[in-house]
Amino acid sequence: MVIPMKKLLIGLILIIVTLSPIYAVSGFAVTYGETTYGNSDWKNSVNNYFQSHTSKNISDANSKVITASEVNEISQNITGKTYPSSQIYSCAMVDLSYSNGIKIIVDTSKINVVTPKMYENALESSGITNGYVVVTSPTTASGEAALAGVFKSYEIAVGTPIPDQAKKAATEELYTETQIVNETGQNADNIADLFDKVKTEVQKQNLEDPSQIKIIVINMAKSANINLTDEQAQQIANAISNSQKAQGSLTDFKNQLKNVTQQATDASGILNQIMNYLQGIFDYLKGILGQ
Repeated sequence: MVIPMKKLLIGLILIIVTLSPIYAVSGFAVTYGETTYGNSDWKNSVNNYFQSHTSKNISDANSKVITASEVNEISQNITGKTYPSSQIYSCAMVDLSYSNGIKIIVDTSKINVVTPKMYENALESSGITNGYVVVTSPTTASGEAALAGVFKSYEIAVGTPIPDQAKKAATEELYTETQIVNETGQNADNIADLFDKVKTEVQKQNLEDPSQIKIIVINMAKSANINLTDEQAQQIANAISNSQKAQGSLTDFKNQLKNVTQQATDASGILNQIMNYLQGIFDYLKGILGQ
């Protein structure tokens, strides 16, 4: 009986290995900044960081290289910044099997400006309220350009593009947040919380007029003891207004995101059940064999 048992153990291992990529890949994507991708040491360090933050195999993820032209297409008309191919460092990982809303991890040893809350605000403005997101870079970066990579990771994972209007509005929002942080000296998350609260109230009242939104900005900033100039309040109001106006373009993407998230969550659950069942058999047989 020993030989058949060992063969069965080998068979169970092969089943686990075979099933894992089938159920794990859905809704799982990674993007690399082109500068990082072109440097094998940097790419390996990024992959190691991602691997340390997921139980899945990074090599199973759908991947894409983010180029300077893709970043600049969104950023240049909003931030006034353009990046050469030698400065696209930031990388992102997205896993849609995460079923508890949205969770964002930022490698703060490398990303020194944009916080998880700021990314979350920008993603929510793009219709994204779920998923597990990890952002890193092989070298110091502000993190603003990484938003293009996060968007692309979601587009790959979902299989549907995010409308340009929504991406531009979210980029403007993120850029405005970083500007206000730099100008006021406030903690980045305090400013991110201000944006979040204003957006919630604006959505509640279904407002798009910047002049009406500005009143909310001023009142909420005052309540939070954040001193804003009139120009800063207007910048915030304009960014949130554009975000509101973009929401109507997101219907198709939101529907597809919901469907893929459900599929990814179901697949992950099925795989866990199979793995647990096979692990039980494996442990039982090991006991019989005395190993």
